[in-house]
Amino acid sequence: MGTGKRGLIATAVTVIGAVAVLAAPGTAFAAPSPTPTPSPTSSPTTVTNKDIEAVRKRLDALYHDAAVATDAYNAAEEKAEQQSAQIVALAKKIVKGQERLKQLKARAGAAAAAQYRSNGLPDEAQLMLSDNPQEFLDATGRVLQGQRATKALIAELTRTQQDLKQYAEDASAQWTKLEAGRKAKAAAKKKVEQQIAAAEQLESQLEEREKARLAELEEEAAHKAQSAWLDSGILDEIDGKASDAGKIAVQFATTQIGKPYEWGAEGPDSYDCSGLTSQAWASAGKPIPRTSQEQWKQLQHVDIKDMRPGDLIIYFDDASHVAMYLGEGAIVHAPRPGRTVTLAGAGSMPILGVVRPDA
Repeated sequence: MGTGKRGLIATAVTVIGAVAVLAAPGTAFAAPSPTPTPSPTSSPTTVTNKDIEAVRKRLDALYHDAAVATDAYNAAEEKAEQQSAQIVALAKKIVKGQERLKQLKARAGAAAAAQYRSNGLPDEAQLMLSDNPQEFLDATGRVLQGQRATKALIAELTRTQQDLKQYAEDASAQWTKLEAGRKAKAAAKKKVEQQIAAAEQLESQLEEREKARLAELEEEAAHKAQSAWLDSGILDEIDGKASDAGKIAVQFATTQIGKPYEWGAEGPDSYDCSGLTSQAWASAGKPIPRTSQEQWKQLQHVDIKDMRPGDLIIYFDDASHVAMYLGEGAIVHAPRPGRTVTLAGAGSMPILGVVRPDA
């Protein structure tokens, strides 16, 4: 390959910028092919393993950033759904309150009309004009009841008007939050698309044999991480059994193997990482937060040695990826754009911690 080709790849890598190196979330069960040793007579224009490794690291970083943005998008979408539901509920309360206020005003109008028909005299005056002792006693009770009813009517009118005002203010506040959430969602969507486009552009610079070597390097990195994790002896300590709900969640997740990754997707035809885990546990009757970051924040943490099939393993320091533990050191997850739901080694990525949806 000529200097122009190599320079194009080097330029593409440089333009992306220096970023943190993250372990690739690839399958990590089979031992990788050995890295070929460059020939001393290789042309200086040949794209080396070092060049491809640099591309791998840049791709990992780009897809990691896309995962972070996807989590932000999913969180904004979830909040928007909640806020929309609250606005609808408030609107129903406002309609109901307006109907009640109309009824109360009608009652107040009827009372005023009745007073008008009695020559405009208040009940107390009508009572004093009575010269029949029995009528006087009967009327006394009616006057007291009328006074209490009038006070209650006025109090309910006031309370209903106050409630309507509060409902309107709450609805306005929720609408403001909804608009802010829509902007955050749009910004996150743009970030996801930019990161994925940059990664795809970088990959497009590679020839087929270079893409094949890139896949090998990804597998090698995952295998190396998984081997180090297993060599720690961790599996000797992990012997938890899946709960009944966990078995259902595992069954759901593994049934999705082979379906494509799609950011923001919750099935049934495609998933992102937290879309897969949240839907798996929803199928088991245990709704959990939509995003990997909220799953990490809200679900009960358990020690790695205590994890059992169905538990969720959260990856990277920013909780930007999640997978479901299957047992025997394996996970099922939706890795990244361009990949499908697949099996991998639980230690093939940096583990932040483990959470249990059905603690």
